Amino acid sequence: MTDLIHTEKELVQSLREYIRAEEYKLAAVKNWASKLDALTQVSTSDPEGYLAHPVNAYKLMKRLNTEWPELESLVLQNPSDGFVANMSVHRQYFPDAEDQTGAAKALMRLQDTYQLDSEAFSKGKLPGVHSNAELTVDDCFDMGKTAYNDADYYHAVLWFQQSLKQLDGGEEAVVSKAEILDYLSYSVYQMGDLPRAVELTRRLVAVDPSHERAGGNLRYFELLLSKQLNEMNQAYQPASEESIQLGTYTRPKDHLPEREAYEALCRGEGVQMTKARQSRLFCRYQDGNRNPRLLLKPMKEEDEWDNPHIVRYLEMLSDIEIEKIKELAKPRLARATVRDPKTGVLTTANYRVSKSAWLEGEEDVVIDRVNQRIEDITGLTVETAELLQVANYGVGGQYEPHFDFSRRPFDSNLKVDGNRLATFLNYMSDVEAGGATVFPDFGAVIWPRKGTAVFWYNLFRSGEGDYRTRHAACPVLVGSKWVSNKWIHERGQEFRRPCGLTEVD
Repeated sequence: MTDLIHTEKELVQSLREYIRAEEYKLAAVKNWASKLDALTQVSTSDPEGYLAHPVNAYKLMKRLNTEWPELESLVLQNPSDGFVANMSVHRQYFPDAEDQTGAAKALMRLQDTYQLDSEAFSKGKLPGVHSNAELTVDDCFDMGKTAYNDADYYHAVLWFQQSLKQLDGGEEAVVSKAEILDYLSYSVYQMGDLPRAVELTRRLVAVDPSHERAGGNLRYFELLLSKQLNEMNQAYQPASEESIQLGTYTRPKDHLPEREAYEALCRGEGVQMTKARQSRLFCRYQDGNRNPRLLLKPMKEEDEWDNPHIVRYLEMLSDIEIEKIKELAKPRLARATVRDPKTGVLTTANYRVSKSAWLEGEEDVVIDRVNQRIEDITGLTVETAELLQVANYGVGGQYEPHFDFSRRPFDSNLKVDGNRLATFLNYMSDVEAGGATVFPDFGAVIWPRKGTAVFWYNLFRSGEGDYRTRHAACPVLVGSKWVSNKWIHERGQEFRRPCGLTEVD
C-alpha cells in the first residue's frame, strides 16, 4: 500500500500537468476569440468598405485559409492524453472492489475487537492516536452498504446511523436523507427492533412522501408491531430517542466460541498473569547449552509465561537483517492461505487476513544466518523445519485463534517430517496499537517488540498436541505488523528433545 501512496502522488502531478495544459489551451483560444471579436465588429459594420482595402482582403483570405484551421487544430488537441495514458499504466495496480470491501470489513473488525463506536472512528479518534483522518457522510453510508450487502445488519445499523447523524449535523453529502433512512429502517427491522423501525420509516415518509417503499414498509412494520404487542399483552411505547451505539444491539454469534475472551485479551483485558505467577518469571543469558556461536555473545532470554513455557529472545534480529528479509519477501507477498479441513486444499479465509512469503536459506546469507541462529538458540535442528515464513498484517490484519500443530488425521505433508513441534516467531516491527499475540486458553498476551522473538512448544514430549497453545494474532489497529516465523518439525529432534515418561510431559 505504500507503493499506492507514491502512485497517487504521481497521478496528482500528472493531473496538475493536464490542468496547466488545459488552462494554456483555453487562454490561447480566449485570446483568439477576443481579437477576432473586435475584428468582426469592424468588418461587419461595413463589409464592402472594409474589403475595399486590399490589405484587409488579403488578411481575410489568410485567416480563413491558414489561421482558422490552426485554431481548429488547437481546439481539437486533447491535453488529457498524457494523463489518461498515465492512468492506464497505473490502473493495473489499483485496488478493486474486493479490496475496498475487505478494507471496510477490516474497519468493522477493529470496531468490534477494540470496542470503538462509529463516531470515534469517523472522527479518526483511535486509542493513543491523534489524526485528521475522518469519514464523511458518504464514507459512513458506503461502510453501511458494505455490511448491508453482506446481510450484516448489526454493522449496517451502526454505520447508517452514523451517516444520518453527521447529515443531521449539517455536513454536506451526495447521499440523501431519504436513502439513508430507507436502508437504516430496514436494517433496524432485521435486528428485531420494530418500534425503532416504525419510527425511522415514519421519518422517511415525512422526508419523502412519494417514496416507492416507505408507505408499504410502514404499514407492514406497524402490523407486525401490533401483533407483537398483543401477543405479549403490552401497550405501545415509542422507540428510544437515543441514537444507536455500539452495544445497543447484541452482536450475533459467529464461528468462534472464544470470541469474547480473545477480543478482551487483544484489548489487554483479562490477562491471567497474577503477581504470584509474575514473581516466578526470570531473565537469563542463553548460550544454547554452550553452543560455540553463543559463548561470547549469549542471547538475552526473558520468560513471558510460566506454564506452558513461553520465552522471548531480545536482539534476535538486527535492523539490517530485518530490512533485508522484508526486501526479499516484498515481491512475493501474497494473500496467506489456510488448509481446508474437509478438502485439504489451500484456500483464503476471513479468519486469516495477512500477506505472506516463504524464503529459503540458500537465497541469501541473512536467511541462512537467521536459520542457524534459531537452531543454536533452541537446540533443535532446522533441517526438517519449514522455510522461513514472512508475514505482513496491514489494515485490520489478523489471524483468529488457531493451532500451529495439525490434529489427527495428519496432513499428508506431515508424514515425512512429522508434526509442528515448536514455533519460533520473530517480530520485525513495532506496532502503534493492536497486533498482540494472545493465548485465550490461559490468558496470555505478548506484545510485538521489533527485533525480538518468542518461542514455545506446540507438542508435549510424547508428541501429543498441547491444546493450550491455541493462539491468535490480534487485528492491527494502527501501524503495520511484520513478522517472520519458523515452524520446527518433529523429525531429527529424537535425541535433542527426547520423549517424556507421561503423555503430558
